Amino acid sequence: MNYKTIALLVVCVAMVAAAGCTGLQSTSTGRSSISQDASNGGSLAEKTAYSGPASMPVPTMAPTQSGPGTTGIDTKVIKTAYLTIEVKDVPGAVEILRTLAAQKGGYISSTNVQKNYNDRLSGSVILRVPAPEFDATLAGVRALGTVKSASTQGQDVTEEYVDIQAQKTSYQNQLAQYNEIMKRAVKVEDVITVQQQIDRVQTELNRLEGRLKYLNSRIDLSTITVNLEEPEPVGGETGHNFVSTINEGIAGFIGMIDALIIIFFTLLPLVILGGAAYAVYRYRKGRKTEPPQEIPEKK
Repeated sequence: MNYKTIALLVVCVAMVAAAGCTGLQSTSTGRSSISQDASNGGSLAEKTAYSGPASMPVPTMAPTQSGPGTTGIDTKVIKTAYLTIEVKDVPGAVEILRTLAAQKGGYISSTNVQKNYNDRLSGSVILRVPAPEFDATLAGVRALGTVKSASTQGQDVTEEYVDIQAQKTSYQNQLAQYNEIMKRAVKVEDVITVQQQIDRVQTELNRLEGRLKYLNSRIDLSTITVNLEEPEPVGGETGHNFVSTINEGIAGFIGMIDALIIIFFTLLPLVILGGAAYAVYRYRKGRKTEPPQEIPEKK
């Protein structure tokens, strides 16, 4: 191999190396320009995100789904019960119910004990107990005495519960959007307009949250209303009382006098008319039975 051939090979290698460096530089330059363009585009999008109330986004309601099969939540049921029980001691039964509710993790929401016209006590008690303890609490209530009547109800509010949750989520999204718009608002009229929308959405959110709170309270704590009454005394169970007997006799005597007075004054016009008619009758009868007067003879 001569010197010319070696020199030609060296020149070729140098040209190939120079071409490779040029390609690498152009590739890195392209990548950096693309990154810069993306960065500039992002900042531009942020700058043009808000252009006043005219371009204010109109939030749409989220689609609502009903039925436990599509939402994946548990069935929501409000359980209630109404019982009428005959017990020997109403105040004692109220205390037993208070203890029973506490043992089941609940409480007594209201009590009312009163005396009837025949001196018998009656009362009503409303228990609030956790839903899982509903059946066990009912069994304890039934054991107080003789059950006169009983009814239980289960109101399924799953559909309403799911709808309210969907509406709440939609209004929360709207509120977040309006708060972002408020941060970019500059003009006074824009601020007022957005604030009105925020107040409207917040009012609806408060209403929905209140309804959910009420439903959760009724679902988590079942309601049992118990009416208590004492049995009516039979025969001589209450014992003999001379004072009560004398009072009843006096009351009967006075009642009879009152009745006689009422009858007398009621029949008084008939007695007067009957007496007058009888007097007229006797008068006429007396005139018919008088003997004729004799005429003296003339001498």
